[in-house]
Amino acid sequence: MAVLLKLLLDLFSTALTDNLVSKVKVELAEQSYNIDIAANLLNSDSSRQLLPQSKQYAIISNQKVAELYLESVKKILPEQSSLTVCLIPDSETSKSPEQYLRLMDILLKENFNRSSTIIALGGGVVGDLAGFVAATLHRGCNLVQIPTSLLAQVDSSVGGKTAINHQTGKNLIGCFYQPKAVVIDPATLKTLDQRQFAAGMAEVIKYAFIQDDTFLQWLEDNAPAIKAFDMPILAEMISHCCKIKALVVSADEKETGQRVLLNFGHTFGHAIENVSGYGKWLHGEAVSVGMLMASKLAVDNQLMDEQYLKRLHSLLSYFDLPLSISTDFSSVELISLMYRDKKNLNQKLQLVLPRRPGLSELVVWRDESALISLLIEFGAGK
Repeated sequence: MAVLLKLLLDLFSTALTDNLVSKVKVELAEQSYNIDIAANLLNSDSSRQLLPQSKQYAIISNQKVAELYLESVKKILPEQSSLTVCLIPDSETSKSPEQYLRLMDILLKENFNRSSTIIALGGGVVGDLAGFVAATLHRGCNLVQIPTSLLAQVDSSVGGKTAINHQTGKNLIGCFYQPKAVVIDPATLKTLDQRQFAAGMAEVIKYAFIQDDTFLQWLEDNAPAIKAFDMPILAEMISHCCKIKALVVSADEKETGQRVLLNFGHTFGHAIENVSGYGKWLHGEAVSVGMLMASKLAVDNQLMDEQYLKRLHSLLSYFDLPLSISTDFSSVELISLMYRDKKNLNQKLQLVLPRRPGLSELVVWRDESALISLLIEFGAGK
């Protein structure tokens, strides 16, 4: 898989400058769409051409993001179109049935229909919730993703996963629904706080292990420039992650095969998010520890060389991501939540375990005592 990805990425590679849009295509037959990436794209007239033409638009966002970028998005909408603005709280708790129904009430009262367009302007929470609204409003209307967080730009805005949370687990209510377009402006990252940026880097580092050693080495070499917000480097990094995800999604849209490998660290991570109360740990923070746990399990079982665990630990540490959890978390409770993960089949716990960058596998895990020991090693209580 790693060799195939590298060959395809070489074919898709595009030179990036501040004045050139990098275009990545997600190939899904009639559902194919483009991901357009360029600094200051939201302030460019060319971005107007990227949106589907509708008479009605709704922008779903939160107050903080709306204050920064709502006016820019308004300017790229077609003249004579109507606009409804829906703001949600800036929290993971917004991915709830209550917020979903509130947005549905607003849009249905405004007579939105299948030809209307919903624009998700914000991070992963906004994108997941707005995507699920678009997917289910009259069984589907136009969706555009304009992600403003690093995590959303490199991961959640691409691939059509939409969802809300349930008290028993994260993203348990949702569906696959592809956007018509994804518009990424790396300049929006300048207004992102350091904690949110670091959380996004966890997903970037995940891609470095999914692809091959080439991207991992690139990430290690360019880590100082990334941390310094070098815009061309950031744009190249985002483009590279989108190319990897586009290729995986194009080959496995509904996560029946290799796409499940994108969940490296996520079974552990989702359990951490849930047990701590949604919003206390950012998704990328929980995935950071989750990837270390999965990698340590792989090393302990002679599936992966320890050098890769050390390189993973070093990168996560450099970008100020958490490397352990808290004794406030019970290992037994965490394992119970892991069994509720949507990747599990027939009540069997399935974990994505890496062997090396570019090669991972989905393993049915039966040794619960080893998991308890692992979680305690990372700081969980008994």
